[in-house]
Amino acid sequence: MNIAGIYSFNGGREIIEAKYGVELREIEQAVVSVNGDLHRTKTSKEKTMPGRKLFSPTSFNKAFKREFLARGWESYKVECEYPTEYFLTGYEPEKPVRGAFREMDFIKNRVGVEVQFGKYAFMVYNVCAKMTIFNKMDVIDVGVEIVPIKALADEMSTGVSYFEQFVWDLEHRGVSDIDIPVLILGIVV
Repeated sequence: MNIAGIYSFNGGREIIEAKYGVELREIEQAVVSVNGDLHRTKTSKEKTMPGRKLFSPTSFNKAFKREFLARGWESYKVECEYPTEYFLTGYEPEKPVRGAFREMDFIKNRVGVEVQFGKYAFMVYNVCAKMTIFNKMDVIDVGVEIVPIKALADEMSTGVSYFEQFVWDLEHRGVSDIDIPVLILGIVV
């Protein structure tokens, strides 16, 4: 696969290039090591494209996981214990929530990476919430979000978000004082 787009959110590119050059090169190597052509394995059942061979997000994710783990990156998971003191008087949950967690796809040397081939909301959540949470937990300082560009998203199931849309929204949203520096990489086969 190839990197076709780069967007620096809150100075992400500049900070990562200046302080995390080794990690950035490993991320770039992981991306180009994935042979995208091997992942056109999903047969569409959608009304708009029945029988069409599409790229599989699940297959892509497995390939990225292999490449990152081979370079010493690790997933990072924290368990969530949800508060109960905010329920109104008279309501008590039937049972506490168990097994809830938050996870970063890959972390190494305080750089967090998320690979996202899903719906738009997940891209926004990763950059504007999850990465901020993991920064506040003192796990990461900067983030990298890897997403498809539109040309690749068009070769996947409907509803997969893409780089161009994500960048437009981030530019129009602006930067909040809690946002961390994030490098957004748009990829294509």
